[in-house]
Amino acid sequence: MKRYLKLWWLFASAAFQIQLNIRWGLIIFLLAKILRFTTFIFLLVILLQSTKVLAGYTLDQVLLFFLSFNFLDILSQLLFREVYRFRPKVLSGTFDFYLIKPISPLFRSLLTGPDLLDFITLIPLIAAIVYFVNKLNSLNILNIGEYIFMLLLGFLIILSFHILVLSLAVLTTEIDSAILVYRDLVGMGRVPIDVYVEPIRSLITFIIPVGIMMTFPAKALMGLLSPGLIAYAISFTLILFYFSYKAWELALKNYSSASS
Repeated sequence: MKRYLKLWWLFASAAFQIQLNIRWGLIIFLLAKILRFTTFIFLLVILLQSTKVLAGYTLDQVLLFFLSFNFLDILSQLLFREVYRFRPKVLSGTFDFYLIKPISPLFRSLLTGPDLLDFITLIPLIAAIVYFVNKLNSLNILNIGEYIFMLLLGFLIILSFHILVLSLAVLTTEIDSAILVYRDLVGMGRVPIDVYVEPIRSLITFIIPVGIMMTFPAKALMGLLSPGLIAYAISFTLILFYFSYKAWELALKNYSSASS
C-alpha cells in the first residue's frame, strides 16, 4: 500500500506540473467549474423561493443533497481522470506496456492521472457541507456515522463503474459512449431522487444505483434511511464491486495486443 501511495504521488505531481504549463487554461477551467456550481445553486434557490419545498425537502436539505452529490462527483473526477484518457492507450499499444510492468495494470489505468485542480474546489465544498450539516435540527452522532458510511458506499459504486468502463475499453476499445451514459445517469442525483415519478424513482434506486450513490448519504444524515435500505445498499455495492473486478480480470484474459 505504501509503495502505491508513493507511486500515486509521483504520477499526481507530474500531471499537476503539466497542467501548470497552461496557466490560462487552468484559470478558465477553474472559473468554469465555479460558474457551473454556483449557477445550479442559484437555480435551486430561485425554485425553492417560490415553492418553499422540493419533494418535501427544505432549501437547506436540498442544498445538502446537491453538495453531497458534488463531493462524490468531484472526488471521483479528481482520482479517476485517467479513465477518460484510457482509450488512446489501448489503441496505441501503450496498455501493452502496462501489462509487463511490476505495477497493477488496474492501478495504472485507473489512478495515475489525477486532476489535482479538483482538490482546490473540494476544500470549500467540504466547508459548505459542514455548514449545512450543522443547520440540521435532528443531528446526532449515529446519523453522521451513517452519512460517512453511505458516502463510502457511494464512492465504492463509482469506483466499480469506472472499473467496468475500463473493462469495456479493453474488450471493445469503446469508452466514450460508456462515460457519457455514466455522466448522464449520475447527473440525475443532483437533486433528491424523490422528485422523480415511479417507476423512474425505483429504477434509479434499485437497478441503476444513482439513489444509493447520491441520495442515500444525505437521507442517512437526516435519519430518513431505514435499516432495510442500508442493508440493500451494502449488498448491492459489494456485489457490484465483485462483478466489476471479475469483469476486469475477464477483460485482461481476453485482451488482444494492439500489435496482434
